[in-house]
Amino acid sequence: MNTAFLQNFLAVLEHGSIAEAARRRLLTPAAIAQQLRALEREIGAPLVVRSGRQVVASDVGRRVAAKAHTVLAGLDALRAAAHDDEQLTGELRLGAGPNALTGLVPDLLSGMVKRSPRLNVFVQPAYSVDMYPAVLKGELDAAIVMESPSPLPKALEWQLLREEPLGLLAPARLAGSDPHALLRTEPYIRFDRHQWGSQQAERYLQRQGITPLERFEINSLAAIAVMVDRGLGVSLVPEWMRPWPEGVRLVHLPLPYPSEPRRIGMIWSRSSSRPRLLQALREEAVRRSRGLST
Repeated sequence: MNTAFLQNFLAVLEHGSIAEAARRRLLTPAAIAQQLRALEREIGAPLVVRSGRQVVASDVGRRVAAKAHTVLAGLDALRAAAHDDEQLTGELRLGAGPNALTGLVPDLLSGMVKRSPRLNVFVQPAYSVDMYPAVLKGELDAAIVMESPSPLPKALEWQLLREEPLGLLAPARLAGSDPHALLRTEPYIRFDRHQWGSQQAERYLQRQGITPLERFEINSLAAIAVMVDRGLGVSLVPEWMRPWPEGVRLVHLPLPYPSEPRRIGMIWSRSSSRPRLLQALREEAVRRSRGLST
């Protein structure tokens, strides 16, 4: 059985579309469809069915997919064993949030590729709340996430990479202003209260008895930065990883009372079949995070 066909079959299930799987795998849709048919002939049953506009696994396909992950992980382990004294090889699936994707991840991957040119990394953009279960289920090998407000499952490990202090984001012309006065008088742009990253801000406002003049609510820190630059309000946010949007003229005013920082770290499974790759990834992430400004 061709393992590349198995990988492409899993890509179709992950993306729900032959066309999208082909785009991600740098193949044509016709090639993916042909490989699926070859797998189905070899297994002797349909692996996928159409559900509306999506392609989903058949009953047989779901059982095959569950075993395929194990088979492919085992092959990665065999390749790693064959090259134990050489450069790291194999594939890692890394999850990362919007800010880490433009802040930490590019430098992290640059360092990994320089050390191990034969390493392949698939990067999945996602929010922290979704990446914890993805790592737990083996859909991701590791993820750069915010620290969970709930206790970590015993199957997962966590490593702190950086702490991002909470402060008031304001136009540069308001540098030197009292952040509490601005929170009480300026329009307020709220970082989406349903996101983990906004919970420190909500607790701070409650402790200080401040009810801001809320105007907008949005879940993108980059968008908040542009909105503040345009004079639409101020926002209580963590000082997230650079780069920030180009051309904005902002200040991140420190708060007069202690506040919780936002903690960014890496999670991975204790039972991963790629321990050497994950160890190298963690070491590189620690090195790169130490070089980021806080």
